[in-house]
Amino acid sequence: MRFDPEPISHGQSGKTAVLLINLGTPDEPRPAAVRRYLREFLSDPRVVEIPSLVWQPLLRLVILPFRSRQSAQKYATVWTRDGSPLKVNTEHQTNALRALLHANDYDVVVDYAMRYGNPSIPERIRALRQNGVERILVLPLYPQYSSSTTATASDAVFRVLGRLRNQPDVRTVRDYHDHPAYIEALRQQVEGYWLQNGRPDFAAGERLLLSFHGVPRRTLDLGDPYHDQCVKTARLLAAALGLDETTCRLTFQSRFGKAEWLQPYTAPTLEELGRGGTPRVDVFCPGFTSDCLETLEEINMEGRQAYLTAGGKLFHFIPCLNGASAWITALGEIAARHLQGWPVLSPQGEADASAAAVASTRQRQVAAVAAFEEASAAAAAAAQAQMQTQAQTASPSEGAHGEAGARS
Repeated sequence: MRFDPEPISHGQSGKTAVLLINLGTPDEPRPAAVRRYLREFLSDPRVVEIPSLVWQPLLRLVILPFRSRQSAQKYATVWTRDGSPLKVNTEHQTNALRALLHANDYDVVVDYAMRYGNPSIPERIRALRQNGVERILVLPLYPQYSSSTTATASDAVFRVLGRLRNQPDVRTVRDYHDHPAYIEALRQQVEGYWLQNGRPDFAAGERLLLSFHGVPRRTLDLGDPYHDQCVKTARLLAAALGLDETTCRLTFQSRFGKAEWLQPYTAPTLEELGRGGTPRVDVFCPGFTSDCLETLEEINMEGRQAYLTAGGKLFHFIPCLNGASAWITALGEIAARHLQGWPVLSPQGEADASAAAVASTRQRQVAAVAAFEEASAAAAAAAQAQMQTQAQTASPSEGAHGEAGARS
């Protein structure tokens, strides 16, 4: 086995990087590009847990020829002048996180990669190594852990490391489904939308749907924590919004194939609410940190149509976190937590941190001396009070003895 060539550092201290990882997207909304993307995506054994000898002929001969054309048409409906919404939003998040960390004196490189498609994980890690990066924090943009998302991103990272002679130090972020800053970012996103578009009248039967990406039901039985983490995120967000399980419902979308997936399903739930006369439904997708095909087309187009056709009146799609400032702040907090212990501060940041540490030490010393003096003074006062009490108690006793002696 030949290893990839490595940059020569000559003992110099290397850089630290934060590498955001998202799912991926085709390069363009055309059948050929979509087919390349889907072939890579659906060939991942963590995504489709069917033996390759059975799955690959079905994928290449049946699924890809038909699904590529259909998916290309769907991608075309959401494609922007700047490209795929997922890629555009991920680039924006990367730039915003870089600016935030640098503003807080973090001397780190911030970049992103896609698990499938471009820019690829191998490409970006090799570029980071050529740039002198010796420490990489891998931060997947999946708040809830799943084998088919977070784990496969880690697999790809470590496959690249397996090709390197001089491997960098690597840390991975497993999940942040209940991180307070993430939940707060979700709350602000929903409340901000309601501030501009009106809050649903929950007393009149209007509802909020929290739609997460689905996975096969068997993954839950096999120990994948994704379902439970989605449930916890939904519960925390509902509580932050002051809602309960009736007014705020959890569903799962993007079912593929005939096998059972996590339920309840989003599309049938929307149809049920439409048939039941629910006057308004708002749909938000907390598990997607960027708007993409699954939110813009599947929810805002197909989901909207399903609800309205079934008899619903008002459908509101609440955009994903995308570049919201509260979300970038949350990303910064998550990154900062996992960067602890690495030399990540700029020279000015190091100087400020050192000065702050000295000031903090002096404050603790002054506080300790003051507390000691206060405690000593309190002890002296208590002793003096005790002596006075004893003296007052002793005086009447001595008088009584003297009087008794005089009488005798």
